Amino acid sequence: MEPLTDFLVAAVSSPYTLLVVFAVCMLDAFFPPIPSDIVLVAAVAVALGHSPALLLPLIIVATIGAILGDNIAFAIGRRIGTTRYRWMRSRSMRAAVAAAAQQLAVRPASLIVTGRYIPVGRIAVNLTAGSVGMPRRRYIPLSVVAGCSWSIYMLVVAIAASAWIQNNPVLAAVVAACFAVLLGLMIDRITARAARARVTAMTALSTEPPALAVRAAE
Repeated sequence: MEPLTDFLVAAVSSPYTLLVVFAVCMLDAFFPPIPSDIVLVAAVAVALGHSPALLLPLIIVATIGAILGDNIAFAIGRRIGTTRYRWMRSRSMRAAVAAAAQQLAVRPASLIVTGRYIPVGRIAVNLTAGSVGMPRRRYIPLSVVAGCSWSIYMLVVAIAASAWIQNNPVLAAVVAACFAVLLGLMIDRITARAARARVTAMTALSTEPPALAVRAAE
């Protein structure tokens, strides 16, 4: 374990670390195989014990990379839609895009912010927001809020894991990464369930007789 710890400490201390974190956080927004959550929390967990001065720069470059990547995904969706490339037509991506399109019509602001926490969801949400013609002046502020809150959330996860598992940055990084992914999946399930409940309620309300619908609205 000690050689691996030394390797990770050396990697985080490298002058290229900030560039790598920035690139990973940007690419992850429109290229699914890049695991920005894992890379960021691992880097933060290692930096906490060995290079505290890197914490603020790590969060800054991660935030900028995430915001830029989300806006690139938005621009791709706006320009070419959501079915141009093969990876966009995979079953999981098509399902995610369909869900995003449905939910964007109901809760666009909260979906863009919470979608940043979901690995595949963030891509589907931003591509779909662009493809359905969401105004850029409305999207950009939401993407800034999403990117800032996501990077702070990753910092908190890494700090919590490091406080729990002291003197072992490798294990802390692994636990933080697993915790971040699990929380992302949990957020995905919760938001999807809430969206389905809202759509069901709206559908039921729209099919009621006028008098009952007015009474329910009151």
